[in-house]
Amino acid sequence: MSRVAIKAGEAPCGIQGIDLERGPSRWTDIVQFSRVGKTYNVDTPKAFTAISDVSFQVEDLPGVGEFIGILGPSGCGKSTILRLMAGLSPQFPPTTGAIMVNGEAVTGPGADRGMVFQDYTSFSNRTVLDNVAFGLECQGIRKKERHERALDWIGKVGLDPVEDAHKYPHELSGGMRQRVAIARTLILKPRIILMDEPFGALDPVTRQNMQDLLVELWRELEATVFFVTHDVSEAVYLGDRVYILSNSPGTILHQIQVLPPDRPARTMMREQVFQDSVFEVSTILDKLEEGSK
Repeated sequence: MSRVAIKAGEAPCGIQGIDLERGPSRWTDIVQFSRVGKTYNVDTPKAFTAISDVSFQVEDLPGVGEFIGILGPSGCGKSTILRLMAGLSPQFPPTTGAIMVNGEAVTGPGADRGMVFQDYTSFSNRTVLDNVAFGLECQGIRKKERHERALDWIGKVGLDPVEDAHKYPHELSGGMRQRVAIARTLILKPRIILMDEPFGALDPVTRQNMQDLLVELWRELEATVFFVTHDVSEAVYLGDRVYILSNSPGTILHQIQVLPPDRPARTMMREQVFQDSVFEVSTILDKLEEGSK
């Protein structure tokens, strides 16, 4: 797995890395950004550059996948990067640079990429069952089969297939609605999962439960996950590595490898080595926030 060191003289204790230049690899890149930039309202007085010169590559690790947390100051373009990867307008297409997924240029949304948003995006007029089965319905899967698969995923995300399947979104708590959104995305088994602060509105206990659930489902799917968050502990717990973006216009300053989530969140987050990593990453972000004032 490739790692990128913090610039010389800046590396806090305990954070390990190697240079951006990678040696030969037996894996191909599942995602590659090459000097990607996005400017809105080009050639107008309202022109605004969200990200600039963003370059990274993520290898496809068969049978494993990789989990990447994305951190940075507010307004630095974290969500822009996700939506560019997803091929969603108005962020897509980029103003400059190239985005490749599995060796092919991104031209728009695709079934190989699934996205989960912070807002609860369930269809209010559909039951939990029909919300989870929506993508399969769009693919033309027969009702019996898609409902069977949806019931299976309702159970996988910790809901009750009997009691919850026929409820409507307004009958669910925030955590339950986000479980529905996750099931609706993962039932399609995307190779790349894009998550934009999906747990940001949840209480701390529910949030940790959802983090553990996500790790379990990610291991089952063996997908590559990009996870945007403002919570340093969340990024350090979930990630195999963490990208840290600069102030706006955002570019990737650091890629940091962290310990993988091989224990429950409640256990791992109490450990000193974990707390040290959170402190070190937080120190980098604090310096960026101070520089933006």
